[in-house]
Amino acid sequence: MNKELDKVYNPGENEDNIYKKWEESGLFNPDNLDLPKDAKSYSIVLPPPNITANLHIGHSCMLAVEDLMIRYKRMNGYRALWLPGTDHAAIATQMVVEKRIFQETGKTRHDLGKEKLLEEIWKFLKNTQATILKQTRKMGSSLDWSREAFTFDEERQRAVNRMFVDMYQAGVIYRGERIVNWCPHCHSTLADDEVEYKEQTSKLYWIKYGPFVLATSRPETKLGDTAVAVHPNDSRYKELVGKKLEINGVLGTFEVTVVADKAVEMDFGSGVIKVTPAHSFVDNEIAKRHKLLSKKIINEDGRMMENCGKYAGLTTQEAREAIFIDMKKMGLIDHVDDTYINKIACCYRCDSIIEPLPSEQWFINVDKKLERLGGKSLKEKALEVAQTKEIEFIPERFNKRYQDWMENLHDWCISRQIWFGHSIPVWYKDKEIYVGEEAPIGDNWIKDEDTLDTWFSSGMWTFSTLGWPDNFKDGKKINDLLKFHPTQVLETGYEILTLWVSRMVMMSLFALGEIPFEKVYLHGTILDIKGKKMSKSKGNGVDPVSVIEKYGADALRLSLLMGSTPGNDSRYNEERVEAKRNFINKLWNISRFILTSINQDFYKTSSAVLPEAKTLADKWILTSLLNVINLVNNDLDNFSYSAAAEKLTSFTWDSLADWYLEIAKIEKNKEEILIYILKNILILWHPFIPFVTETIWQSFNSDLLMVAAWPKAEKNEISDADKVNNENSTSFLKVQELIVAIRNARSENKIEPAKKLETIIYGHGYTEMLESQKPLISSLKTGISNLEIKNNGEKIEGAISIVIGEIEIYLLGAVDEEKEKERLEKEKATLEKLIVLQTNKLANQEFVDRAPEKIVTAEKEKLNNYQEEIEKIIKIIKNL
Repeated sequence: MNKELDKVYNPGENEDNIYKKWEESGLFNPDNLDLPKDAKSYSIVLPPPNITANLHIGHSCMLAVEDLMIRYKRMNGYRALWLPGTDHAAIATQMVVEKRIFQETGKTRHDLGKEKLLEEIWKFLKNTQATILKQTRKMGSSLDWSREAFTFDEERQRAVNRMFVDMYQAGVIYRGERIVNWCPHCHSTLADDEVEYKEQTSKLYWIKYGPFVLATSRPETKLGDTAVAVHPNDSRYKELVGKKLEINGVLGTFEVTVVADKAVEMDFGSGVIKVTPAHSFVDNEIAKRHKLLSKKIINEDGRMMENCGKYAGLTTQEAREAIFIDMKKMGLIDHVDDTYINKIACCYRCDSIIEPLPSEQWFINVDKKLERLGGKSLKEKALEVAQTKEIEFIPERFNKRYQDWMENLHDWCISRQIWFGHSIPVWYKDKEIYVGEEAPIGDNWIKDEDTLDTWFSSGMWTFSTLGWPDNFKDGKKINDLLKFHPTQVLETGYEILTLWVSRMVMMSLFALGEIPFEKVYLHGTILDIKGKKMSKSKGNGVDPVSVIEKYGADALRLSLLMGSTPGNDSRYNEERVEAKRNFINKLWNISRFILTSINQDFYKTSSAVLPEAKTLADKWILTSLLNVINLVNNDLDNFSYSAAAEKLTSFTWDSLADWYLEIAKIEKNKEEILIYILKNILILWHPFIPFVTETIWQSFNSDLLMVAAWPKAEKNEISDADKVNNENSTSFLKVQELIVAIRNARSENKIEPAKKLETIIYGHGYTEMLESQKPLISSLKTGISNLEIKNNGEKIEGAISIVIGEIEIYLLGAVDEEKEKERLEKEKATLEKLIVLQTNKLANQEFVDRAPEKIVTAEKEKLNNYQEEIEKIIKIIKNL
């Protein structure tokens, strides 16, 4: 039974019900789609949002883009899978819970103990996870919830353990002492790309260092120096290279070796740097090249160690101040520069300053040659798939950024010193070590207390979610892994290209010997209206649910999809959401007009069979629709989502609403064409605005729009069907041009809308065609009382004349010439005075210099408007 559409579309009354209908249909699951056996698969895994907080507007953009991708492919007959999940985000989650507990009770994690803290974390996790999943549904995300995954669920834990064991047995994972990024606050290691660099103005200390005067921003690390380094080409210090020097220090003299290394910048300071191998990545590399000793002086709490004498126990900042005072007393300070600008390394989670220090950790060796990768390392193979374009980046410029990162990649530290996360599957007994998926048999085995870096588990996301390792038997994929891996697209933010994308590539290459995805679509960041990054602390964040409650999910989706392009940041603007809401209402009204204008028997008209075009307008609108289908298909296939929406908007609002629906009121018997067009535009709009299109569709269809067949419109269909003629369509564009010209002429000549004008048209080569369109020309808001169309004739004096190519148009009796001339002269005089005043204002240099740029621009625009208006009036007077 058909349901008449309400007069006004109310998203709040429809969206939840529509989503429930979709979900209950089971058609988000590709296994339930009615498809031929040879249907192609198309899969996307949802980048799992962290469970630390609710979704923000950036997540909404990601969901809108991915839902568009999957709905488009599903409607094109693909076995389309969009796989959902969330990320346990170990270090971030533990920090959030620890902070909350401390604020509420004053207790630390050590006061609570591991068991109680984990209990609190799981409580927090379940609440935030439920909220995130609700928000995801609110956006209309057509995810296959039957395959929902969590990076820390039982299935993923088994996969992570297997991956660790496999990599360990292949010699890729190893335990060793290396310099790492250490956060004294989080008490854990961080990966290189989890470190953020913040610019600051600090002090640069110029210290007397034996025969040198060198500059350092960290005099406290002098206690761990084992060398000084100069550039090999620096002639100033050539004689000293290779020598051992006794250096006077605050704890007595100590020995350093002078080495020559290309890492030294000759133009920084005096061209000499002190080398502290244990507390600088650059210095550590220099030490390796020259086989220098390393001395650790800063501990995991960020404090000076016992080997630092009287400075032991001080924080690095306290030690810096104390050592500076002592060095000054000893005459070891040459001078201090207070305006030194440098970048400090900070923890991306808590903002604490990072301390590079040696630590025994678990690492992935990215340079080890592997037989399973054809003798190449993970790093080399991950580089190769980008170089050969086996993985395509959108936009393409990110290919270089990816390659630059991979080329400079060091071994990846995967162990973390926190309680929440995947435990490392390693046990120790005396000097024995056991690595396995299950605990070893026997007593006295002690489990490794560290957990794995979250990126280790999320790096496995594309294949662990599809059943690896169970679906990988004897080196062959089966079941979901066979059907859906590699995935076709990874859609994510460009800021985690190095954090996540690079790791996913390496992990998939190791586990399966194949890429995890064919394309990487990188969206930009959603900024606030002023172009600033959104954050809770700034108070400029936007809650997507509050926007949905005000305007509807479709309006939010469309505002995020239009006007944004991959890889580029965009600004959130509520006015844009409101404008998209207005367009959605327009689509609703168009649909309501069509459905109430035609007999319900026509509702069954096929959306795939081109109806017969009986008039020139019919041929034009059908050609326009077929063209827009081709253009939209091309845009969607090439990830140009904004461009596709712009074309659809133009057709829906301009071609259909402003023209063809008005024509349908004049020309009758258009039921089949109207319902054909409505069905097709609802299908075309559905991936962008699924709720309103499904609501409209359901009012006159029993099946779901989300699985309707996508329209095909190859160029040859038009000519083969012989139902639509391009030449005739072009003729109608001439009719449109003529009608618009008449409307514009009336407006420019200030003719009242109610005044009807006698009109004569000399059609020349278009006479016959124009004669056939006489009813439309006379009726479509042209204000014509009597229309005469001739092939040619004499120029008509006293009439408003318009020329469009060969066609001449004359509007007769438009004005009382004398009265109109008198009125126009008065208007001209007024404008002349305004132009003089405006010109004088802008000639005032003091006003131009002091007034805000916005005001000056507005005044210039005002002057331009006056000048354009007077030019029109002068033209009209001349014609009179």
